[in-house]
Amino acid sequence: MMGFSCVKLPISVRVEINLLLLAVTVLALVTRLYDIHFPRAVVFDEVYYGQFLSLYMKQVFFIDESGPPFGHMVLALGAYLGGFDGNFFWNRIGAEYTSNVPVWSFRVIPALAGSFCIPLAYLLVVELGYSHFSALGACVILLIENSLIVQSRFMLLESVLIFFLLLAVLSYLHFHKARNFKYALWFWLMISGVSCACGIGVKYMGMFTYFLLLGLTAVHTWQLIGDRTLSYVSIVVQVLVRFLALVVLPVIMYIGFFYVHLTLLYRSGPHDQMMSSAFQASLEGGLARITQGQPLDVAFGSQVTLRTMSSKPVPCWLHSHKVNYPIRYENGRGSSHQQQVTCYPFKDVNNWWIIKDPGRHSLVVSSPPRPVRHGDIIQLLHGMTSRYLNTHDVAAPMSPHSQEVSGYIDFNVSMPAQNLWRVDIVNRESDREIWKTILSEVQLVHVNTSAVLKLSGASLPEWGFKQLEVVGDKIYKGYQQSGMWNVEEHRYGRSQEQKERELELKSPTHSDIKRNLTFMAKFLELQWKMLTVKNEESEHKYCSSPLEWITMDTNIAYWLHPSSNAQIQLIGNIVNWTIANLALVVYCLMFLTYLLRRRRKVEDISQDSWEQLVLAGVVCFGGWAVNYLPFFLMEKTLFLYHYLPALTFKILQIPIVVEHLYIHVLKKAFGGVILAVLCSVYVSYHNLSPLTYGQPALSSDELAALRWRESWDILLRKR
Repeated sequence: MMGFSCVKLPISVRVEINLLLLAVTVLALVTRLYDIHFPRAVVFDEVYYGQFLSLYMKQVFFIDESGPPFGHMVLALGAYLGGFDGNFFWNRIGAEYTSNVPVWSFRVIPALAGSFCIPLAYLLVVELGYSHFSALGACVILLIENSLIVQSRFMLLESVLIFFLLLAVLSYLHFHKARNFKYALWFWLMISGVSCACGIGVKYMGMFTYFLLLGLTAVHTWQLIGDRTLSYVSIVVQVLVRFLALVVLPVIMYIGFFYVHLTLLYRSGPHDQMMSSAFQASLEGGLARITQGQPLDVAFGSQVTLRTMSSKPVPCWLHSHKVNYPIRYENGRGSSHQQQVTCYPFKDVNNWWIIKDPGRHSLVVSSPPRPVRHGDIIQLLHGMTSRYLNTHDVAAPMSPHSQEVSGYIDFNVSMPAQNLWRVDIVNRESDREIWKTILSEVQLVHVNTSAVLKLSGASLPEWGFKQLEVVGDKIYKGYQQSGMWNVEEHRYGRSQEQKERELELKSPTHSDIKRNLTFMAKFLELQWKMLTVKNEESEHKYCSSPLEWITMDTNIAYWLHPSSNAQIQLIGNIVNWTIANLALVVYCLMFLTYLLRRRRKVEDISQDSWEQLVLAGVVCFGGWAVNYLPFFLMEKTLFLYHYLPALTFKILQIPIVVEHLYIHVLKKAFGGVILAVLCSVYVSYHNLSPLTYGQPALSSDELAALRWRESWDILLRKR
């Protein structure tokens, strides 16, 4: 009993509830979650994200070059919890969802993220040192911002991105503004780092705010170093903790997203072709089913298919067929008229080649096999036509600065065979390394001319069946994937006679050895593909330029009812956008005025008020700038929703500017003006709500009345 003598009874807990914060959170949930299963049809980019979601459910590998996988995993979590089996054909916007599709589960996570952005905005304004009334004003404006509501109510990622960006900034400010450095506060710094990683993991756009936060941290850290009241040990600890939380932790988490992604998606799928043979062989099914356990060491007599390491324009295999180059091309140049050698983007029996020792006639693997090593001289014999791979001083058909590559035919003219090639293993670990199936990256260097066998990327005309051109490049320099090849399929040849060899080439390969890539190798390859392989950008009906976003001269039709005028449009609250632009201009004028006057030793406001204004500008004006200005440098199809993160930070600046004007400039009440503006914001929200929620259906005249800008494309159904 003595152990409990220090405990005082009864034990009580005191809880403080901010009723304003609770109220705006509830209202946010209502505006975002209300009837989110409507419409029960594919809405705009749900057709894009949905296909990846289905692949997650079936654990089939995919690559989305537009961004990291964490955002897709967030959406997939909702689908998984809803029991989605992945079976839906994502072919068009407006397609009706089938009964097996849990629409509410698809949309609830983005809706919740969008809802919780409102209380985060409240807390952020308070953390910047402004009043609870200003925080409430920010919440009201964000609460009834039509564009943010629309983007939150569907299976889209902008609301999730904005949630993590606001949480990252709020957590860091909460840590920074603490007057004493307690270990418990480091938790908020870690939350900031985690949120940064999640923001970048949702979309690469999250890096803009992350770099802003790193810059702010660098300034604060520099100020910390100059604090003479802190010991050297304390300063080192503070700097180290910031580095670990805001740099190391996000990097680890970012790599972790890919680890989960690649662990979940272990099956072969339609995107495999973009990856290397080794990557494909690590996936279940597909190439792995063909190559699993093939002989590892390439030997003289091996039958192989050679795949280019380049994915541009498409992955392909060294190929030949019983058709010769035309005697003369369309431009009048002549050719060797020898057998065509191309790169073919499909698996085919004509992709098989036999690696022959020039000093022997044998076309089979000896016992024991004699492996091919780095620096060895070989001949490549086409399996189905028995023509040797050859290049010579004849201009290639589509790339006249390079040499033609052909299957040599002896026409009894002054054109001797030049069919010797040196094997250069680029990723070798020793000078006599053995050529490995799938793993070795090989350059084939022509002995006579030093030309490198290379995929030019050009497509041949009809006479070449639109296949890709292969050339001998005499000016080849550095590391170029188009000049790298790897053995993908491989068997030890056993048939010396042509007829028996043709049957052998048509039979499937067999296996007894399994090879797997390490996670880091797969991660680095996947990351490189995401950063370098881009889909061809095309004009979209609703694409727009960043200049159009400022004044909202554009919109996006997300959904149209098949039989009525009911529709959902991404259109912002025009009053919000106007006063946000005005607040941006007023802040810049205030900042420049104060800055110039302080330079003249005229201090209109106290040092604390100045620092508060500067910090608010870094967060709000800076948050707008870093999330908006980079789009002017991007060569990609852009849409209005790309502006929403920048818009959120810009809206946060409205109550900050208003409070500063009220306290330091106008110095008299103008509550009536504020109330009138908020009423205008609500009226605009209410009038546009049929386009935000898709109901009720409006008449053509009512829709025409909502077309407040000539550039808005509001759909009117003709009756």
